[in-house]
Amino acid sequence: MKSFFKYFILFSVGGLAYMMIEILFSGSTHWTMGVLGAICFILIGLIDSYFDLPLYKQMFIGAVIVTALEFVAGVILNLWLHLNIWDYSALPYNILGQVCLPFSILWFFLCLPAIFLDDWIRTEFFGETRPHYKLH
Repeated sequence: MKSFFKYFILFSVGGLAYMMIEILFSGSTHWTMGVLGAICFILIGLIDSYFDLPLYKQMFIGAVIVTALEFVAGVILNLWLHLNIWDYSALPYNILGQVCLPFSILWFFLCLPAIFLDDWIRTEFFGETRPHYKLH
């Protein structure tokens, strides 16, 4: 039960944070972005739970995860279901208007606070061991 509660909290925090980022950048969001953000946040948090990597590698893997999941969600939600939640086709280096290099770079940098927030929640609320961050 404690594990369910932990992941419920992480899911909620990640989903709300992702939606807030969307609102700050575009002025709106969609409930599916909360689900997407929650999944991304949990996966980013699991990187340092299972792998002993420097922060920049965790950030890179996190950015790849977010970009890949955004692409899959975009294809389903925007291209197949025609919900038109976002369209990056006007941005450089985009793929089908669903992901683009500028936002992938942004996700790289946003992964750092996500890693720290996940670790803080896990240590402060669930008694997990505080990680030792490696820079290289």
